[in-house]
Amino acid sequence: MSTTPEGPLHLSELLKRAITDSGGGSIGRLSDVIVRLRGADYPVVTGLVAQVGGRSLFVPVEQVTGLPELRLTSARLSLRQFERRHGEVLLRADVLGHRLIDVESAHLIRAADLELACRDAEWIVTGVDSHRRSRRLLRGLTGTAGDETARFREWAKFEPLIGHTGSAVLRRPFGRIRRLKPAQIADLLEDASSAEESEILGQVHADPELEADVFEELDEDRATRLLGARTNEEIAQVLARMRADDAADAIAELPQRRRQPVIDLMPPAQRAKVLTLMGFNPASAGGLMGMEYIAVPATATVADAIAAVASAASLQPEALTSVHAVDDRGRLAGVVRLVALVQADPHAPVSVICDADPVRVGAATDVVDVAVLMSDYNLITIPVVDDRRAMIGLITVDDVLEVTLPEDWRRREAADPPDSRHGDQD
Repeated sequence: MSTTPEGPLHLSELLKRAITDSGGGSIGRLSDVIVRLRGADYPVVTGLVAQVGGRSLFVPVEQVTGLPELRLTSARLSLRQFERRHGEVLLRADVLGHRLIDVESAHLIRAADLELACRDAEWIVTGVDSHRRSRRLLRGLTGTAGDETARFREWAKFEPLIGHTGSAVLRRPFGRIRRLKPAQIADLLEDASSAEESEILGQVHADPELEADVFEELDEDRATRLLGARTNEEIAQVLARMRADDAADAIAELPQRRRQPVIDLMPPAQRAKVLTLMGFNPASAGGLMGMEYIAVPATATVADAIAAVASAASLQPEALTSVHAVDDRGRLAGVVRLVALVQADPHAPVSVICDADPVRVGAATDVVDVAVLMSDYNLITIPVVDDRRAMIGLITVDDVLEVTLPEDWRRREAADPPDSRHGDQD
């Protein structure tokens, strides 16, 4: 396309526009615009779909003089019915009126219009308008072209949920959804339709660690439904990467006939932890605790303890806020916070700076009592011990919050920070 307009074009204004031959005679109308996705780059227009005599025909972009005129440079036009090729995306059918992920706000929005612009002799999709309004209102109130352009935000700020399998492979390696936190993705799934849900999960599935984190954040009913739709092998693969306590909760929600087969398919180490946790009352400290924590010999130095924290990349950050000193029989000898370790002499023994009589609970302790203790002593974590004082698990503050907040807390809208609506800051 050689003709370039003064500014960007809007898809809504192009649709149903007449396509003319080289002499200016109408031969059909524009039905759709075909683009090819290019990962993190802007989608590029590769052709048009024209409605000619009740048939949908493909018009190569090279055969059109420009937008918005839509005049053909050649009288030759293939009369074969248009069939979408692998990787092609149709802007009207796949994007316009469909929902996209607003990556900045982590919400699902609907594409009310799309902006196209010519750059380096190529037509590309540059922006998305998510504000639904009538054309009459737009004509009367938009004012200057600058005001009109301001309605559109950069395409790069959105993740399209196209629902087209053929283009999914091209989109996943560059999926902007991976910028989001697992809890944000879980919130998106709560608001998603069945088709949107499948596409979001498809992108998340490409990153097994992220997928496990997302399932940890889902409410139990939704997680159970989504896991239940998978094979036992697929469920076991997800649970193998989850925290053992979350995996145990997920298995407990599965139908009875599926629990043992899934457990049998899990890696031995994870299976052992899950079986241990499933033996405790869910409303007790044992049912709440995780089994991943940092423990060092009571004879270790501060430097040894800090090195243990640094090497524990797989543990959740909350579990790394405290280091536990244990004797040669595995009994809890003391607890020291990470801040105290960082501030101490690296050569000093841990036993000198740790609390030798730390607050601790037994596996049978009620979760409300655990919450009271953590609140009274301002604890981020609390160790769980057996009757010999041997350490068997760790409860973190987020574990306690999860069981003490109202049941519908996951469905509540999170409060925005005060600067969230002021755009990018300098």
